[in-house]
Amino acid sequence: MEISARAALLTPSLTLSIDSKAKAMRAEGLDVCGFGAGEPDFDTPDHIKAGAIQALESGFTKYTPTAGLPELRQAIADKLQADNNLTYKASQIVVSGGAKHACYNAILATCQAGDEVLIPSPYWVSYPDMVRLAGAEPVIIPTTERNGWKMRAEDFENAMTPRTKMLILNSPNNPSGAVYTREELGAIVEVAAEEDINILSDEIYEKLVYDDTEHVSVASISKEAYDLTITINGFSKAYAMTGWRLGYMAAPENVAKAADSIQSHSTSHPTSFAQRGALAALKGDQQPLADMREEFNLRRGYMYDRITKIPNITAVLPQGAFYILVNISQLGLSSQNFADRLLSKANVAVIPGAAFGDDRTIRLSYATGIDIIKKGLDRFQDFCRTL
Repeated sequence: MEISARAALLTPSLTLSIDSKAKAMRAEGLDVCGFGAGEPDFDTPDHIKAGAIQALESGFTKYTPTAGLPELRQAIADKLQADNNLTYKASQIVVSGGAKHACYNAILATCQAGDEVLIPSPYWVSYPDMVRLAGAEPVIIPTTERNGWKMRAEDFENAMTPRTKMLILNSPNNPSGAVYTREELGAIVEVAAEEDINILSDEIYEKLVYDDTEHVSVASISKEAYDLTITINGFSKAYAMTGWRLGYMAAPENVAKAADSIQSHSTSHPTSFAQRGALAALKGDQQPLADMREEFNLRRGYMYDRITKIPNITAVLPQGAFYILVNISQLGLSSQNFADRLLSKANVAVIPGAAFGDDRTIRLSYATGIDIIKKGLDRFQDFCRTL
């Protein structure tokens, strides 16, 4: 059977490739240290699970409105006002099957054939393929370690063409951990406003920032920013709810309505009882978030200190998320070759930077226990010294 042209455009997932090899090695009894995890290693807090359990026990297992429970959409709007200084009505919120789904709905609702979507690299792996599936063309804007892996306003301006429809920003960033400052975002918004370019702002890691770093929502910068921005967020990272598959967008009314219509013809609504869990997450005890962030911060400091003492590799201290992007370009290997050899020779799994659009790098996650981090970095250090 012949597959469609759009399916043929998609690129194989390097992250899944490394993950499948690591799992196969573990199945053979090998001790593999995995630094590929894109999810917290903590359990979902009990009060959130209780919210879903209560929904199940009370028979709350039927269809809900496509865009999500009205009370959840209002709770999200309240959260955006309290945490991000953003005023949205519940009708501007669309709850989806994860932040990834919300991103895809947003792109489908606003982009079409012939449009260009600008994506700073290193980027989260799915952005370019989402754009291709919508019929638009991804245009990659390389960033540098010298600039903290962040796109400058002039980089944005230089990459624009008359076909540019959207810019995708991810702050805090996966894979680099970079967090854009208010001033940096203001300069970027100024360029976007001049040319009426939409901004998809993926803020899924907003609760995971460290030291004195401030997370700033793009839409809060100005009235122009608010009108141009689709804000994406969700429950996976902050609340350790990756398997629950719940995310959301906050957008101008017409975009939210379009995304609602798209969702109605694809997945319908998010899972009913999971939405009750999300409601408990927003309205319940927020201390588990602080506890997770504190532990991630300890791991971040340890991993960064160890990595930066290894000759011929470099790294920027991540300000957010739970990843460190390591520049291995001085070692003379492609990121895929490095990752393959590290796994086969040292039993350590990392994600090659080629998956994120930057072959000079590899990504290590510190969303795993400190004992695994210590053992894995011992092996990583020994391996690097052999190159």
